Amino acid sequence: MTPPAPELTLPEELLLLALDPRRGKPYCSGRSLEYGTAGAVLRELELQGRVTGQGGRIRVLNPLAPPDPLLAQVLGSLSAPGTGRPGGDPDTRRWVRQTGRYVQELCLEHLVHRSVLRRETHRFLGLLPYHRHPAADPALSLAVRDRFAAAETAGFPDPRSRTLAALVSAIGLSGAVARGGLRQRWTMQGLVDEEWTAHAVHRNVRQDRANRRRRSHLSSGGGSSGGD
Repeated sequence: MTPPAPELTLPEELLLLALDPRRGKPYCSGRSLEYGTAGAVLRELELQGRVTGQGGRIRVLNPLAPPDPLLAQVLGSLSAPGTGRPGGDPDTRRWVRQTGRYVQELCLEHLVHRSVLRRETHRFLGLLPYHRHPAADPALSLAVRDRFAAAETAGFPDPRSRTLAALVSAIGLSGAVARGGLRQRWTMQGLVDEEWTAHAVHRNVRQDRANRRRRSHLSSGGGSSGGD
């Protein structure tokens, strides 16, 4: 029997679902996971009544810092009610794209500090350092997966589980964690457009895919105008 999962924020749950508990390597694109983590932080703040999505932008409703230090740091970086910022409230899609890596690193550090994850440093070709984050106790990652599976079986009955399912689908993780087959993955995909943060995440994922296809097309000579 697995131990109960600890109290986790949405971005922490998403990371534990996305990371291989033994190798610490994500089951999806690393860049997509960064977007997903940023989107999960926004949604966690919304569930706590701090922010909302409005017209594709992030609007702060309550600038009072939440108890979680990571959430407090992110909230503090957003504009306070009535003060605004140049150009108005931040664009959700752009904010997710620009802050994803930074927000994910904060989340990972927080999980390492709480001894939920370990940080291992490796070197690519013996030169360039990079990090992996395996679970300190793989049973905890299993408990999070079991909790997600239970929500999946129940049809994602609450806003929190629906958001997590939408983010999982948005970053291309559903194939690794969904247990209900193709039909359930389609159901999760349908949740993406219902959740404003997941929608912004998915737009960035699609943009990256389009950029890769464009580069591949150009590198293969598809963009040239030569010929007889």
